Amino acid sequence: MSQKTIITCAVTGSAPTTQKTKATPVTPEQIAQSSLDAAKAGAAVCHIHVREPDGTPSMKFEYYEEVVKRIRDAGSNMIINLTTGPGARYMPSDEDPLIPGPGTEYVTPEKRTAHVEKLKPEVCSLDVATMNFGERAFMNVPRHMRVMADRIKAAGVKPELEVFDTGHIELCKQLIKEGHIDQPPYFQLCLGISYGATATPEAMMHMRDRLPEGAPWSAFGISRQQFPMVAQAVLLGGNVRVGLEDNIYLGAGELAPSNAALVERAAAIIENLGSSVATPDEARGILGLG
Repeated sequence: MSQKTIITCAVTGSAPTTQKTKATPVTPEQIAQSSLDAAKAGAAVCHIHVREPDGTPSMKFEYYEEVVKRIRDAGSNMIINLTTGPGARYMPSDEDPLIPGPGTEYVTPEKRTAHVEKLKPEVCSLDVATMNFGERAFMNVPRHMRVMADRIKAAGVKPELEVFDTGHIELCKQLIKEGHIDQPPYFQLCLGISYGATATPEAMMHMRDRLPEGAPWSAFGISRQQFPMVAQAVLLGGNVRVGLEDNIYLGAGELAPSNAALVERAAAIIENLGSSVATPDEARGILGLG
């Protein structure tokens, strides 16, 4: 068990949680404020998606820019982690599978990293996975991964390698071997997402055991498995992620009033298990930033 545990707060994501809870931040102002509140509750890292005013997912640069500016202008020391996940979903049309159908959101790797290259957060996500993601395909082919990893590296940003099963870890190892990703690599084990690795102690342990030796890592489970996976990650020596992107409940049938409330619950679990919550600067040391 690590004596310091990093909490990442995934504040909004792109799932239709706005239809289920009013706590989901939507505007850049709300997303920035929710990140700042999560930092006060103990989160060292904020993982950021952006949304349109109606709550639907967005990739607009001006939204990312406003969120980052508001957090930085507030004087927060937390680590900003921008997503590069949007733009990788494909749904073939019924008439011709080579023609994208409704639900497709597929763009070039250069477009997926453009906001990261301009805003230069300390961390950004890099999804190393091609898999079924609900009813759509989540497509991240190795050639695109190399382009994205190289552009992220050139921007001086550390990729958080989001892996959903053990094969994705093996692809990461290949990218590291080829020099597209610097040491030490940082992994996020994403559990319970259909149709990837399950949110179970056995799956987390198996994935942890496949990681490169000494690599820092974090993990999360979605929905009702969020807090059990927090405990499991702490016991296995990892870091944790919580937030309304992954889970909207504080307890059975109890909607979380905010991201900060989820962070506070995670911090209590960490402390109760004998670890302690890492500050942003301690997190920088763990992740090899700067």
